[in-house]
Amino acid sequence: MGREIEEIALERGHEIVYKIHADNQEDLQAISQGNTDVVIEFTQPDAVRVNLERLIPKSIPLVVGTTGWEEMRENIRERVLSQGTSLVYASNFSLGMNILFRLNKQLAEIMNAHPGYDVFIEDRHHAHKQDSPSGTALSLAEQIVERLERKRSYATPADLAKRAPMADELSIGSVRAGKIVGIHTVSYTGYEDTISLTHEAHNRRGFALGAVVAAEKIIGRRGFFRFDELLWDTQAV
Repeated sequence: MGREIEEIALERGHEIVYKIHADNQEDLQAISQGNTDVVIEFTQPDAVRVNLERLIPKSIPLVVGTTGWEEMRENIRERVLSQGTSLVYASNFSLGMNILFRLNKQLAEIMNAHPGYDVFIEDRHHAHKQDSPSGTALSLAEQIVERLERKRSYATPADLAKRAPMADELSIGSVRAGKIVGIHTVSYTGYEDTISLTHEAHNRRGFALGAVVAAEKIIGRRGFFRFDELLWDTQAV
């Protein structure tokens, strides 16, 4: 992801001033408002928390593409706002996926009038992906639960390995195999037919492009944003 982000940023006329990785963590201390306009954080769940703790006090706009810090999101939000800085995050920075996010919300609202359809989500990724379900699948599930009155929660693959889903739960399934970059499908299935929304990533470039677009949009703003809020020019959370 770092290489893809660098390539796209340079193509769009930006300059890369620091590239921080596991072997040069000390360079993070050199980042400042004087030499950096925005920081893009794409690491691992075990690293993102420490990175956010170090970066937020610097008051430099942040783009966070790492997942695994959802339970501390409210705390991070409060810190960003109290610091007077900005942060934009997403479980998936693909522009196509964020279009699907918008369609997913609209479809969930429409399906309130059609109780004969049950809804489920499936995510497919490469064999080395660590989390299951993916952060993107969880985002899709949260969007549906917020809008589809007959679903109050969701059941993960770990839940479904032990029991069947309850009627008011949305089922999430995961496949981990080969070198699949990422496929997410939301389906409403009824007796007569099935309605599906699917996004398939062909490579990682789409995620990198979205992160660079987010970096361009966050400069000059203050607040705590989801990427789709900036993408559609709506208000911060």
